[in-house]
Parts: sequence; C-alpha cells; structure tokens
Amino acid sequence: ISLKLCAHLVTSRSVVDSLCLGIMPVHSKMSGARRVAAVAAVGAGAGALAGTAFVAPRLNAAKAPNTRDQMLQSGVAVPYAESAGRLSIPALGMAGIAAAAAGASKARRCHASNPTKQRKVAVALQARGGDDDTRVCIPLEELRNTDVDKVGGKSASLGEMISQLSDVGVPVPGGFSTTAYAYKEFLDKGGINDFINEKLSDETIYTDVNKLMEVGKAVRDKIMDTPFQPNFEEELKAQWLRVSGGDEKFTFAVRSSATAEDLPDASFAGQQETYLNVMGYEDMKQKVHLVFASLFTDRAISYRHDRGFEHEKVQLCATCQKMVRSETGAAGVMFSLDTESGFDKVVFVTSAYGLGETVVGGTVNPDEWYVFKPTLAEGKNAIIARTMGSKLIKMVYKAGGGSETVDTSSDERGKWSASDQEVTALAEMAVKIEKHYGRPMDIEWARDGDDGKLYIVQARPETVASQKKVGVIEEYKMLEKSSDVIAEGRAVGKRIGSGKVNILTSIDQMAQFSEGEVLVADMTDPDWEPIMKKAGAIITNRGGRTCHAAIIARELGIPAIVGCGDATDKLAKGDEVTVSC
Repeated sequence: ISLKLCAHLVTSRSVVDSLCLGIMPVHSKMSGARRVAAVAAVGAGAGALAGTAFVAPRLNAAKAPNTRDQMLQSGVAVPYAESAGRLSIPALGMAGIAAAAAGASKARRCHASNPTKQRKVAVALQARGGDDDTRVCIPLEELRNTDVDKVGGKSASLGEMISQLSDVGVPVPGGFSTTAYAYKEFLDKGGINDFINEKLSDETIYTDVNKLMEVGKAVRDKIMDTPFQPNFEEELKAQWLRVSGGDEKFTFAVRSSATAEDLPDASFAGQQETYLNVMGYEDMKQKVHLVFASLFTDRAISYRHDRGFEHEKVQLCATCQKMVRSETGAAGVMFSLDTESGFDKVVFVTSAYGLGETVVGGTVNPDEWYVFKPTLAEGKNAIIARTMGSKLIKMVYKAGGGSETVDTSSDERGKWSASDQEVTALAEMAVKIEKHYGRPMDIEWARDGDDGKLYIVQARPETVASQKKVGVIEEYKMLEKSSDVIAEGRAVGKRIGSGKVNILTSIDQMAQFSEGEVLVADMTDPDWEPIMKKAGAIITNRGGRTCHAAIIARELGIPAIVGCGDATDKLAKGDEVTVSC
C-alpha cells in the first residue's frame, strides 16, 4: 500500500513542498455528490513530509463517519510553488525520504554561585509514620523526575536533566522551584480554598464562556489580594540571593509548573503563565504571585475540566530559572518525532529570532527542519528537509524588565535563524533526552546571544502522536478534487473539518462563537481553548506546528491550518468551507 501511494503521489503531480493546506469555497464547478470516504492508509511514515492538503466543496456531513477517532485524513499531493529558502522534495513520503537520506561541548552546568550556606531541609514527622518534605523552595539541581508531586512537571524535568544529562552534552540553566507544599499552605492559610471550590462547583461555567470568564477573574483576584506567608517570602528571597548573588539586574524566567502537567497524555501546554526578563526580588515575588493565580486562567479551568482533572487536586509551583539571553540570539521548539505522522526516525526542529515565546505562543511563522536520526547517528549531514518561515517579529527585552515584540529586519527574514551545525547539535540533544526518558519528547531550546551557546529550557512528553494505537492507521480522503484554493498554510493533524467561517479578532468575542463553526483568527493561543474545543476546524494567519495552540488542537483532535498569512482577508464570515489537513 505504501509503495502504491508513493507511486500515485509522484505520478499525480511530481513535486511537493513540506506540509501545507488549502481551503476551497463551498461551491465548485465539479459535478457529482459531495462526499467523503475513508481509505486505507499508507505504511508507517509514508507521506509524512510530502503530505499536502486542500479543501474541496462543502461535504455532506451526514455521509461522513461521525466519529473522529474512526478515521484520520489525507490530502492528495498537488504542486506547491517553491520560494526562497525552501527545499522542495519529491513526494516519496517520510519513509522514502528517510531511506534516501541514509546514504548521504563539553557539558556545562548552569548553577549560579551560592553566596549563602545551604539551608537545612525542613522535614516534619507525620502521624502516618513517614517523612514529609515541608520545604517551600528547592534548588533545581536537587530535583529528579520523580518529584512531580513536590514541584510539578516542569521543575521536576529540569532537575532531572541538570543532574542526569549535563555531563553528556545537554546544558540546562539552573535555578529553583517553589513547592506544592508552599502552594497548599498559601491557599489553606489564606482561606482561598473554600472560595475556589464554591466558584468552580457551578457546572454551567463549562458551557457558558461569559460565566467562565467571570468566575476565572474572581478566583484570580482573590489569590492576588491574598499576601504570601512570611516564611515563604523569607525562603523565596534566600533562593533569589543564592542564584542571583544579590544582583538586581540578574534576570530570571519565571514559569508555571503544575503537579498535573507534562504528562504523557496531557501536556497542559501554555495553560498557565510565563514571565521573562524578571529583575530584582520584588519583581520576582510579584511574578510568582501571578503564576500562582494563573492556575485559574479561563483556559486552564476549561482544559482541566475537559481532560478530567479535579481542580482541587492540582497544585501550582513556580520555576525560577536563570534567563538565557536569546533576545539577541534565537529560540524555538523541537520534537523527537514528526508531529503529524508520528514517524519516530526524525527530529523536527523549529526556530525564530529572539525569545522563544513567539514560537511557543504561535505569534510567528518559524523556520523548520527535519533531521533523520539514523544518519545523525552515523555523524553525517542528517538534515533532509527545511522550510524558511517569515519570522516577521521577534520578542526582546524591554528596558527595566519584561519583554516586547518588535519587527525583524528584512535581512533577518531572509536568513535562517539557526545554522545547520546548530540544528544538528539540537537534534543530538533531542535524541539524548528522548533516550533518557524512554519516550518521544517536546523540547524548548534557546541560543544565548552573549555566549552563543545552546541551552535546553524545558522538556515534556509528546502527547499526541506517541499515544496513537500501534498497528492502526486511519485516514480521511476527499474524493472530489479542485485546484480552486482560497488559502493554504501548515497542517496540524490529519483530519478534515467543515462549517461556516466565523472570524474573531479577540478572545473577548468568544461568546459570539457557535459549536461547529470554523474558527478563523490572526493567531490563537491557549486562551482560546474554551472555543477551540467547539470548532469544526481552526485557521490562523500566524503560528507554527510546534506552538502551544497547535499542541492543544492535536490533543482535541481538531484539524487546524496555521501560518496562512492572509486567511482573515480571503475568508468572510458565513463562508461555508471545508478544511483538509
């Protein structure tokens, strides 16, 4: 089947570029019934890189299988115009490309100096006869991946990499984490728990977007109005002094780390807040407070409910990590497999200039590379495909702390944001991390503009492709075809969706969105999760296939097109379209 499909793809139109999609109007000159049919899928990995997609006339939903999990989708290969910076490849599928490609620093720990004596671990003897760690802050280097219940998924994973992978060439910046114990103490002694439980017990907030926003704001305000406990503030300052040496200009990244986070089947990607370029103790204390409150963002409340997590059983910690100066360098995301096909013999790398939040947040179209693992292991040139992104903006430090986005120069837009040597080095790190954890991984990285070195700043399990049933491949295919494409971009998922277009310019318009509509926006981020789950499909002008919104779309099983560039101009509210990935 794999060979037959590859032959069909090549015979059909010869050459395609990397993953792209299209949207067609509901009306077409083609005759025949509008229909969709499931077809036998290709062999493992085939067609992954060459997978193009397009949208045909509006399909009759009644004739389509009504269970999304019964089928995946596949578009038919069509020509795609080459542009500067793109490496076009024959439509042989991932397996064919990989087979063709097969022929073809010293580790550094980032522990800050410790000007103060190591603080004694506080341990309280419990009535049940065990020891309970009652520390409110813990240095990252003392943590392991088994400490998720203490410090959340992000902090535990960083500690694991610092202690276990630094010596094999995976550098990770140091820092510390607040603990779940501290968070529970804060909620209990501040009298916040009862208030939260009462507010979230109303089931109507999960179907009424306006009610959800009202409840979320009330809970966050309650948390922000409650001061920290004195013992927590004392330890927070001690850890700040340990890492920064008391330098008010020393910069931190303060990120959320939830005890139900970075799990193999639920990423919680972007559900809580991140703050960059945090300078000084007072600024850090405020950002930690905001991170605590962000456990109850509208998107996080909705996501936990949809994934079956009980709100009261999830605690939030703050990861306070030495900042990598990527505002003058580059940053991005990489996966240790192909995100769309699940093909595990490649590393998929994305990159853009400046701080990595533009890539993970979906506000920029990044550069992309595929690196073939078997060739990489042989020490040969293993980059088998690349696509240059537009990279129209970048995020940089703002004077006095914080960050802001600025336009990139024409020179930056026309160059690769990472060199082949850097992409290869990143892929090697990804392979080491994957091997250590024993599963496919979703990894964030950054290149420091000061020292030019590469750092890993986060790693979590990949939650979609790696969870697919082994030995089962399903596809959607549109039998009616047309070359009348309205817009195209990068495919997220392998499914087909259709419906009426609803163009939203702000999350404040979420209440205007109805279930089954096609969500069209300049960009989406995890704040849009409450309506993303109701969409028949999602289309954005900006964003890459590794951004948080793309990860959430995959987890929800919603077909999405990201990085179209002009979808909001070419589509109009009420248009009936079919979106094929």
